[in-house]
Amino acid sequence: MFGRLLFLFIVVPIAELYLLVQVGSRIGLMPTLGLIVLTGFVGATLARWQGLSILSKIQNELRSGRPPALEMLEGAMIVIGGIVLLTPGILTDLFGFSMLIPRIRKSLAKKIQNNFSKSFTTFSNPHSKSSNFKSSDDDVIDV
Repeated sequence: MFGRLLFLFIVVPIAELYLLVQVGSRIGLMPTLGLIVLTGFVGATLARWQGLSILSKIQNELRSGRPPALEMLEGAMIVIGGIVLLTPGILTDLFGFSMLIPRIRKSLAKKIQNNFSKSFTTFSNPHSKSSNFKSSDDDVIDV
């Protein structure tokens, strides 16, 4: 965990600064700043568009009576992608745009959902013949 945080908060910003300086030295200061502003604007627009699309999918799933687990995960990925696109940098922009591409986002969401569901195990009551926890001879008193 410490290694991941070290990578996230130290290595990524250093790489971002290095890449921005390299791009700035090749195309100039003003085009680099324009590129930063442009990717932020395009990213915010794409995140809004994709977010509204996912919101309608979530509503359709709820109307159908199915849990919108995958859609909720995709929505979180869109939010993360939009936030990352607002931060200046080339690596973060690549990551943010990848979160806004539906095919990449959907495959990554399915992998995350499968890994998450594998971490849970299902238990059943060994004393019961049915799958619920109540035995057939339990009395129910309704008041």
